[in-house]
Amino acid sequence: MKWIHFLLASALAACTPGQCEKGTLPEAEPANGDTEPIQRTGTGTAPALPTATVYANERFKEVTVEGTGEHEFLVRGRGQLFEASFSWVVEDGHDELKQGHGMTAAGAPEWGKFEFTIDVEKTRPNSTLTLILFVASAMDGSRQHELPIVLY
Repeated sequence: MKWIHFLLASALAACTPGQCEKGTLPEAEPANGDTEPIQRTGTGTAPALPTATVYANERFKEVTVEGTGEHEFLVRGRGQLFEASFSWVVEDGHDELKQGHGMTAAGAPEWGKFEFTIDVEKTRPNSTLTLILFVASAMDGSRQHELPIVLY
């Protein structure tokens, strides 16, 4: 985990004025005189998500997704949630492929940590899988405070 903080700090320190505000990071410098830039990838065989991508909205913050296997993802973050409860779903644009519930380490008004894994595979090769974190309404069960994250 410390190396991720080091990488993030190094990338942010290398930003030119205005570059990081636009959401782009500078290209990696070649190592040992190589002419090709260093490729940044995740761990495992799942498609690599940008390591510096952190997702947030009004109820979720510091959310990261890391590929840990061929179709497996580790989701971490913090939530400020009533009764520390949230739900999630993985969609492919047509169908819900997986769904579940999670708990944070503390309920609102605290920001409690959470962590869970998802093992999900595409059913359509040209589809895009999206993880959506949300809070289910106590009144009618509708989704509130949705946080969409593209997996691959």
